[in-house]
Amino acid sequence: MRGLVSRGQREDRGWLRGAPPPWWVRVLPVLLLVAVTGAALITPHASDLGFLLGAIPPLAVLSYGPLATAALGLGVIVVLHLPATHLDRPGNTDLLTIVFVAVLSVFVSYVRSHRDAQLHTERAIGEAVQRAVMPPLPERVGRVGCTGFYRAAQDGTLVGGDFFDVREGPDGVRAVMGDVQGHGLSAVATVVSLLGAFREAALDQPDLGSVAGRMDRRLAVDSRGVRHAELFATAVLLEFSADARSVRVLACGHPAPVLLREGEALEVAVTSGPPLGLGVVGVGPPKEVTVALGPGDRLFLASDGVWEARDAAGAFYPLPERLAALTGTVSAGLPGAVWADLPRLRFEVRDDATMLVLAPGPPVA
Repeated sequence: MRGLVSRGQREDRGWLRGAPPPWWVRVLPVLLLVAVTGAALITPHASDLGFLLGAIPPLAVLSYGPLATAALGLGVIVVLHLPATHLDRPGNTDLLTIVFVAVLSVFVSYVRSHRDAQLHTERAIGEAVQRAVMPPLPERVGRVGCTGFYRAAQDGTLVGGDFFDVREGPDGVRAVMGDVQGHGLSAVATVVSLLGAFREAALDQPDLGSVAGRMDRRLAVDSRGVRHAELFATAVLLEFSADARSVRVLACGHPAPVLLREGEALEVAVTSGPPLGLGVVGVGPPKEVTVALGPGDRLFLASDGVWEARDAAGAFYPLPERLAALTGTVSAGLPGAVWADLPRLRFEVRDDATMLVLAPGPPVA
């Protein structure tokens, strides 16, 4: 889904973070029941393996509902009473223990199934909130191709403090990427305010400085009357010319875009102004720069979570250098390639990670 992860990718949640259990976990209790029963039928010496049957109901809890768990527990009790398996001599205490474990496993499976259903509902709501806050980017806005990537730092959440958007207005295509103070759910309200201000300003403000001023004022108003609010955000704004042969860039405390051109990755030289929300954008407006664009040029934007990823020695991830090595990757796969490159080179991401690739060019016929 665009705007959440790069095109063609899904978020990797893992088994312990809500994803369905792997196939071998589902097969294990059934396979164990078949294996022990088969071995006991073949030779009486396999009767010592009977204790393994007691593990089947608890294993079933991991991936089966209460009915399937009860069926597997009943299967264990049936196998224990078959004379042909040579396992039909359990003591009363042993048999009661297995029955108790089976009944308890059914109860636990019932609770887990309901918890999973609730978590699934809450995750669906979180995805709906994510789409409402940052709708998936279209493949192209005007003359600019778009690919977005977003991963929240707070474990188990889908929204955080980073944001981006691309909008077409009367003066051309405008884009923004930003990072509000903090991350996780506490930053969502600020993200909503900033995106709303950008989307409105992108339509009626004459230049990027005015757009930044509108966003700055939005944060100042939101923090007014709140003691020690310290509400601010970094942002970088771009405006493509009508023919997409140049782009104006304005930075407010945010890392500059990286220009990908003919196998090179060059950080755009733009003097950054103060972050938004400090009330000084209008007093000392940031300086914007204009960059000429040629065929095949692309702009790569990333949040602090990517730029400030560190390795064990404390060194920062060399983003421009790595992008130069990855310039052969198509735009749709570039954010995913960078995301895979980070752990491969043993760099740890400690903040929200957001990437945006903008590829100006003529519209596809």
